[in-house]
Amino acid sequence: MDTDLPPAAADFRQVMVGLGLAMLLSALDQTIVVTAMPTIGAELGDPQNLPSIVTAYLVASTIVTPLYGKFADVYGRRRVLTMALTIFILGSIFCALAPTMGALAVARFFQGLGGGGLIALAQTIIADLVSPLERGRFQAYFAAVFATSSIAGPVLGGLFAQYLHWSLIFWINLPLGVAALLITNSRLKRLPERRHPHHIDYPGALLLVCASGALVLALGWGGGRYPWASPPILALIGISLLFWALFAWRTHVFDEPLIPTRILSLPIVRNATLSSAFALGGFIALSVVMPIYFEASVGLSARDSGLALIPVMIATVFGAFVSGRLMSRLPRYKLVPLVGLGLGTLASVYAAARLETLSFFWLNALLSITTFGVGSLLPIATVAVQNAVDRRDLGTATASTQFFRQLGAATLVAVFGALAIGGGRGALLETTPGSVLVVEAMAASYRQVFMTLAVCTGLSFLFLARMEELPLRGRSADPAQA
Repeated sequence: MDTDLPPAAADFRQVMVGLGLAMLLSALDQTIVVTAMPTIGAELGDPQNLPSIVTAYLVASTIVTPLYGKFADVYGRRRVLTMALTIFILGSIFCALAPTMGALAVARFFQGLGGGGLIALAQTIIADLVSPLERGRFQAYFAAVFATSSIAGPVLGGLFAQYLHWSLIFWINLPLGVAALLITNSRLKRLPERRHPHHIDYPGALLLVCASGALVLALGWGGGRYPWASPPILALIGISLLFWALFAWRTHVFDEPLIPTRILSLPIVRNATLSSAFALGGFIALSVVMPIYFEASVGLSARDSGLALIPVMIATVFGAFVSGRLMSRLPRYKLVPLVGLGLGTLASVYAAARLETLSFFWLNALLSITTFGVGSLLPIATVAVQNAVDRRDLGTATASTQFFRQLGAATLVAVFGALAIGGGRGALLETTPGSVLVVEAMAASYRQVFMTLAVCTGLSFLFLARMEELPLRGRSADPAQA
């Protein structure tokens, strides 16, 4: 038996498995749909509205994340996680049975209402059961879940759509979701659960939903369905700014706002959140646009372009594993991610400067250096936030960090996409892959992509450097204590 585990180790291990499944479900459904979209459009018709099935999930999962954190603090983690998993499973069934594109978009929105809470709730429960001193290594394990979903999602989506039926990308959630639901619900009943008296600021929640929802819609539709300077996109941006201003006002005047000022005022929380938002957002955006480069410029097939990302994903997991394992042993636990992000920034700059002369191997090596730095940051940032806040704010702080990460990712995906295929360069993808015209255009675009990636990792480095290293609260003998 692992001596680092708390008492009731069998229950503890099973809870970790259930939480891993819950996080896998949420992460997988952000990627598995992409490669199946052409098949879905051909069968359901209305292909011009295909992006809506991605945008609907993204909007819903983003806007509810802070609410789940507050609900978890008030009503208990187990009940709220059960609710999120139930909504997600029902949404998956609705998606699989959807007869039209509109119905599928609505079902995806409903599914996102459940999926938006799974990651934040899982991280909060881990924080309840494991002390900050030990928490880094468990965060490293769950980083592997995200990398697995990034690799397996597109591959499974393509296989199901091509050889079986696209609805299987949603039916597969049923056995996984039911397993996660049964494991976590039964095992968490046996472990101590903490609740904290809070008032839920429903008007503030509505303002945040409107602000973030309008922003995510603008980012999802801009440059695709509508030009960036079109009236609908400008109107959505204006609406978002208005509601963000109202939400900020509400946060300052209400006694217990949705995201309390006592959390936002902590420099550690601000710096860790900004650092992880830039790093993770850049990583997700890179994973979205690199298959385009591999297919158009290098000439890889859709399947091989996904496989080409495996070294980049493995580097992310390895970075998280190394920093997570060393976090409890190094008093200066920021050292590993600072070195990783610094080297990653230099690697991105070099890739941008020498892109035309880099072989496929060396380009992937440089990107792997960058993603190692991103991976090494993630467990450090999450644990640092949880270590800095009071126990009563644990769920709220964890969910708020995840919320701003998702907003950062949505923003940077739009930026990277515009740099990669904006300005009419997307039309070149219909020409012969690997032709001189395509290679030159892609090189010009991706020099900007890699420089933007360097800016993201550089800003992540700076905010992490500003973050204070508080001593981690010690190892606990009770799984409910941290």
